[in-house]
Amino acid sequence: MTAETYRTRIYTHYVQAREQALAPETLAGLAPRAHALRQLIRRHFPADKNTAVLDLGCGYGALLHFAREAGYTKLRGVDGSPQQVAAAQRLGIEGVAEGELRDTLAAQADASLDVVIAFDVIEHFTRDELLPFVDAVHRVLKPGGRWIIHVPNGESPFFGSIRYGDLTHEMAFTRTSLSQLLLSSGFGDVCCFEDAPVVHGAKSALRWLLWKGFRGVLRLYTAAETGDATNAHIFSQNLLAAARK
Repeated sequence: MTAETYRTRIYTHYVQAREQALAPETLAGLAPRAHALRQLIRRHFPADKNTAVLDLGCGYGALLHFAREAGYTKLRGVDGSPQQVAAAQRLGIEGVAEGELRDTLAAQADASLDVVIAFDVIEHFTRDELLPFVDAVHRVLKPGGRWIIHVPNGESPFFGSIRYGDLTHEMAFTRTSLSQLLLSSGFGDVCCFEDAPVVHGAKSALRWLLWKGFRGVLRLYTAAETGDATNAHIFSQNLLAAARK
C-alpha cells in the first residue's frame, strides 16, 4: 500500500470518519474558532484588503470566511478532501475548490501571491515531499510575501495528541526545526508563536490565566533541566509561524 492509497481513503472520508464530524452544520458552528482566527488575521495578514491570498488545505473554509468578513476580497482555498469542499459549499463559504495542493502550486505563476496559508498542512508530508512543497510556496510568493503556517509543536509535552491524532500526520515541528526548514529554503524573518488561548470573555480569561500558570511551571522545569531560563520556549500543542520571502 502506497502513501497515496491510504491518504485517498482517509481524505475521502475526512469530515465524517471521526467521533465528531469535523465540519459544523451551520455558520454558527464556527463560533468556537472565531476569536482565534480573527486574531490571526489581525496580526498576520497585510493591511491591504486587496491582498492575494491562497489557503492551501483550507478545509471547509473557516479562515477564508473570517478573512472575507474582515474585508479581504482576493481569497482562494483548495483542499484535497471532497467532504471538506462539500461542507464549505453547504455552509455557503465561497472560493473553496477541490484539488491536490502541489498541483495547485505548480499551476500558479511565479511571484503572484501576497499570502500563502498552510494551516495544519505540512505535517501531512514526508520530508522528501516537504522540501519541494516549501520551494513551490517560495516560488509563488511575491518578494516580501508571507507564508503563515500552523503545525503540531514537538516542544509541547502534550504534542502527541496532535501528532498522532490524525493517521495522515507524518511529522511534528519545533520553532527550531521549522525555522531551520524555512531559513535554509530562502525565507527570512521567521517568527514563531504559541497557540495560546485568546481572551474574549470571562471564561476565556480564566483559561488564559490557567495557561500562563501551567506555562510558568513548564518554564521552571526546562530551566531546572537545561539552565535555559529564557521565555523563548513554545509549549502549546500547536505553534503558529509567519515567514517572509
